[in-house]
Amino acid sequence: MIEVLTEYLAKGFMTMLSISMPCVLTAAAIGLIVGIIQAVTQVQEQTIAAAPKIFMVFLVIVIGGLGFIKLLTNLFIEGMNLAFNTVPKSENFALPADYYKYTKPFENEMQDKFKNIPYVKDAMKSSGQVPYINNAQKIKYQTAPKTPMPKPNYVETKKILGR
Repeated sequence: MIEVLTEYLAKGFMTMLSISMPCVLTAAAIGLIVGIIQAVTQVQEQTIAAAPKIFMVFLVIVIGGLGFIKLLTNLFIEGMNLAFNTVPKSENFALPADYYKYTKPFENEMQDKFKNIPYVKDAMKSSGQVPYINNAQKIKYQTAPKTPMPKPNYVETKKILGR
């Protein structure tokens, strides 16, 4: 199975090269031609080479655009076929359906994370609301005004300042 994924990675690199190489070679060729012309005429201006390079690379993208899109589409379809048809059916990669029944993947990481906050379960239950520890700390929550440069309100300012 690793061989299939390595082969797909190699196809991705080849697709990247086959799309970028015509543009790079065109820019290099135009740069060489303009460099020779500049050497013959003894005009050493750096910006003269930019316009023909941009124009020719744009022309290469316009001419080869449909081919580039076809290459990317084929790579994408092959990747989706690998991801949804080949890899799940492989015995080496597929996990049994009851895999998480016997494991607890983040058991040690989340232990005692919220031990100092007594109302964390209430805050988790009302996840769309602003959590408060007690009523004395409650303030009226208002969203910031919808202007191009809104001033943060009290709750947002406390978040920014880390209080």
